[in-house]
Amino acid sequence: MALRKVFWNDLLLYEKLGGYCLRNFGRFYATKVDLRKLRPMIVKRIERRSQFYPVRDMIPVANEVLLARNVLIHGVSTLLNSFPLMACKFCPEIYIGEQGHLIATCRGYKHRAKNRVHEWVKGGLNDILFPVETFHLNNMFQSVIRHDQRFDFDRIPAVVELCWQAGADPHDENLNSSSGNLEASNGNVDGTESLSPNDLAVIAKKTLEAWETLRSGVERLMFVYPVKVCKYCSEVHVGPSGHKARLCGVFKYESWKGAHFWTKANVDNLVPPKIVWRRRPHDPPVLVNEGRDFYGRVPAVLDLCTKAGVIVPAKYNILMKVQGLSGPVNYKI
Repeated sequence: MALRKVFWNDLLLYEKLGGYCLRNFGRFYATKVDLRKLRPMIVKRIERRSQFYPVRDMIPVANEVLLARNVLIHGVSTLLNSFPLMACKFCPEIYIGEQGHLIATCRGYKHRAKNRVHEWVKGGLNDILFPVETFHLNNMFQSVIRHDQRFDFDRIPAVVELCWQAGADPHDENLNSSSGNLEASNGNVDGTESLSPNDLAVIAKKTLEAWETLRSGVERLMFVYPVKVCKYCSEVHVGPSGHKARLCGVFKYESWKGAHFWTKANVDNLVPPKIVWRRRPHDPPVLVNEGRDFYGRVPAVLDLCTKAGVIVPAKYNILMKVQGLSGPVNYKI
């Protein structure tokens, strides 16, 4: 009896609200709703939301991120002239040292055998600071970029695009001295031959501080400004929705023809840490495959700065395995 009474009250409420009711028995949708009439309301709401951007309190954070990025690029370029960087010929693996390690982790090309020893060549700035580029938008809430419009928009570093959308001045030369491709700054630092170990230590300290400031600042900006990343590739888009350019190589030959599957990005998608093997003082001169479970793995910028004499923050000790063993121990009784 009580159940019948509740059901009857729901029906009366359904008629009173003009065809919509939400109660214990689910939802009832009327056919009177015209989605074409709702579209102007949705568009108007999106346009109204654009008036609240950029957020005034986040403009100093964006400027700080661009300044830290400039210091980081200059510092890494300077340190690479004093400390050699090796890069694998067939995969993205890098190693900071005179010669590469012997750890068999090379993934190689598609037709190359997996888990092989790397073939090392001389690396550069782009190997340690991996460039992540995205489409430059005229404004944050502009129309979605279609596939046939992919050549109408410039490609710039994703961190720079995020800062520009956050209110940083794109015409300020002090903020955007390194806003272009990193290839222009690759190894072009003069006067590094005469630097003393103390000078290198000072530069490394500023570089590590810039690295920490860059990542923390980007993370703060991403709490306010939406950034998307493809679920199946490394494509990044700074904006409320991803673009429609069919550039995803994973599903290039599938039915959706290279369309991206967008998901929420994190700071590692915009500022890749580029993890490398780190040689400790008690490790062998060349890292071998048998001790791969005992060696430390840290971001490449951190390893580069430690080689210049910087004291690493305590939060990285667990990654560095400072006091860990250098290999398996054979106990004899």
